Parts: sequence; C-alpha cells; structure tokens
Amino acid sequence: MSAVSPIFCPALFLTAPASNQGKTTITAALARYFTLQGKVVRVFKTGPDYLDPQILAQASGQPVEQLDMWMAGEEHCQNSLYEAAKTADLILVEGAMGMFDGEPSSADLAARFGIPLVIVMDVKGMAQTAAAIAHGLATYRSDVTVAGLIANRCGSERHAQLIRDALPENLPLLASLKRDDEVSLPERHLGLVQADEVKDELEVRFNTATQWLQNTQDLALLTLPKAIPFYPVDISNEAVTPLLEGKVIGIAKDAAFSFIYDTNVMALESLGARCVFFSPLKDAHLPEVDALWFPGGYPELHTKALSENQSIMQDVRAFHQEGKPILSECGGLLYSLETLTDLDGNTFPMLGILSGQGAMRGKRGCQGMQTACLPQGEIRAHAHHRSRSDNTPDPIGYGRRQRHPAPGEPIFQDKGLTASYLHLYFPSNLIAVAKIFSTTIFSTTVLSTTSTM
Repeated sequence: MSAVSPIFCPALFLTAPASNQGKTTITAALARYFTLQGKVVRVFKTGPDYLDPQILAQASGQPVEQLDMWMAGEEHCQNSLYEAAKTADLILVEGAMGMFDGEPSSADLAARFGIPLVIVMDVKGMAQTAAAIAHGLATYRSDVTVAGLIANRCGSERHAQLIRDALPENLPLLASLKRDDEVSLPERHLGLVQADEVKDELEVRFNTATQWLQNTQDLALLTLPKAIPFYPVDISNEAVTPLLEGKVIGIAKDAAFSFIYDTNVMALESLGARCVFFSPLKDAHLPEVDALWFPGGYPELHTKALSENQSIMQDVRAFHQEGKPILSECGGLLYSLETLTDLDGNTFPMLGILSGQGAMRGKRGCQGMQTACLPQGEIRAHAHHRSRSDNTPDPIGYGRRQRHPAPGEPIFQDKGLTASYLHLYFPSNLIAVAKIFSTTIFSTTVLSTTSTM
C-alpha cells in the first residue's frame, strides 16, 4: 500500500449468485436514491460492458468507469477508485455474472480493494434456501466481507421474514424488494437498451425505483455504509507523454455507434488529443479531424439511414484514400465493409473501405476477453457480437484469447485503417493507441498469434 494517506469513502460492491438477479436495476435505484439525497455517487461496472454503464451514468449523473484488473491493470483500477473517492459520498461497484465467476471475479476485486460485498438474489420460489445460498457465498472465501443480502422479487413480508430468520446474525437482510415490472430495465438482443434511446422512460423508472427501495421493511440499505480507505498508486512515473499533442480525433457517436468507454476518451485526452464527436447518421460531412474512430454499437438497426447518408460516406472514403488513421471496432468494422445485411435480411451498401460483407446472425455470437496483437503493440480488448463478416482480406493477425489457445478475432489493416471485431481498452497500452491514431500507412507485417504477454 502507499505511504500516502488514504481517502475514506463509503462503498458497496453489488454481486449475485448468477446473472439476471437484478444487480443493474438495484445499483441504478441506489444511485438515484442517494443522488436525490444530495450525495455524489460514483458507480463502477466490472468487466467489459457498454450498456449497463450508460444506464448507471444516467441514474447517478456521474461518469461510470470499468473496473477490471485484466483489462486495465491493478494500478489503473486502484487509481480510478482513489480519484473517485476524492469527490464521492458513496462508491457503488456492480459486479458481473456470479460472485466467483470470471478472472478476475467480483470476489477477487472486492478482496483486492477491501470493498464489502452485498449479495443480490432473486428469491422467487425459495425462502430458507436463499439464506443457505447467501451463507455459502459469504463463507466460501475468508478474504471477502459480505455486508448482507438483498432479496429481490420477494413475494410478501412473510416471505421476507422466513429468509430473515434463516440468515445468521452476521449476515443481515438489507432489503426485501417486491417484484415490480415498472422498475425493470428494457432489453434487446445484446443486453440492455441504450440509455439515450429511452432516456425519459428511464427517468420514470428511476423515480419509481427510489420508492420501491423505500418500501422495504429493512432500512439498512438506505443508510450510507461504513467508510473504507482507498489508497493512491505509489509510483513515481512521470506524466503520460502527450504523443497525440495537437491531433484532433473524430469519434462517431449516435444511435448506431455508442459503445464508447469514458475511460478511452479520457485516455486520448491524456495523450494530448482533442476529441470531437460526429454522427454518421445525421451529419452531412466529417468535421476537420486528423483521425477517426468508429466504435461499436448497433449499425444493424440503422442500415438504411447509414447507407442513405452518402455525403459523409464519401468523406470517409476520401479520408481513407489519403491514408489517414481510422479505427473501426465491431459495429465500426461492419460499417467499414462493402455491405451489411440486417436482422430482417435486407442488405445495404456501407463504406467499402474494407473488402467483405457483414451480416447479422440472430442469437448466435461470439464473446470473450482477448488481447489485440498489433504491430503497434498489444492492447487488451474484448469481443461481443452476433454478426459475421465474409470475403474479407487476409488479416495481419488475430486476437489472443484469455483462456483458450484457438485464434481470436481477425485484425485487418489497410492504409491507415485498423479494423476488427475487438473493442480495445485504451489505457492498457497508451503508446500503441497513440501509434494507431497517428500512423498514416501501416506495415503489412503479419503477426503470430502465439506471442506471450
């Protein structure tokens, strides 16, 4: 730990025995409840996720960052928590999947940073068994602290009392929440709907959710938890070299392209770049920029509108022909191909700056953590898509999967274009990111997929 004095801030880590227990709904409800009490609430989301953070950012009115030691590194996570603690009255962390799932798991993160866990459990169809499961999770490892249980979808006060009585004294029932469809968050094929699409509806649900929390018979959840220490990173490294000083980076951001980590934008700015946003759906022309970034999103839901905006597409094609840097990730990759076939089987022309055709494929897809092996350097990343691309050029390399020897997603480079299904996490290698956004003509070197990190 650092010799510098820590900052103390109340914090809770919301976890569960599995996915779909209501973690995001309850995290958002807590964020809005305490925000309405005049508190500054900073929320973190574990693992690679774009949609949950959009919801949580609207609920809290604050930026939401990822907390993942594999993607970002331990020191980056520690520093992010420390910086948040400087201004926050409460820090909430929403876990992913089950409490012990993943590498690192929610339990790993909570243990490393000393944050007490709260178990969120859908208790429909069980009573005392919910207490047994919670007790098992709480005692499975000795290096974590579990503050209590939130019983979600609880049928009645009698139902809650059965669970409450079965829990050990050191594992209280913090809240019993009845099922309420008016607070559930809307979903689509890759998860939650983007916040901007249902902003007004979410406001109604957040406000309903605060009353939902207040209706619990157990009020412990509605008081701030005990403050815990957050330590700064004890390193003497110099500030980040402004390798992108004077560069203007255009970032596509609209209903079709929105999978943007706030941390990635901050990383570009830390490198000296100025970031400007534009819409491939609505803008007639590109802004004056030195590089372009097309992030992931839902271009398959906007194929017709994208294909009809010919003026901005011509600008992007000319930008590519000049060899200027372009990063296209996942949905950005689909937009870069010659055509894209949507979920209804309709095919529309796209940019055509990368040979090949993209098509949606329903519920089948690919996901997982990978390292992008690039000539510019290795960058941590993840994949999550339900589409395919055919007749593409030979890749310069592949992603390296976190826990599987098979090659990951193909990576393409042509002139200044870097394109892949991988979503890059910029803070994992700022130098490599700077090279991607400043290089004009890339090498055609083909990388091996067997390199080690």
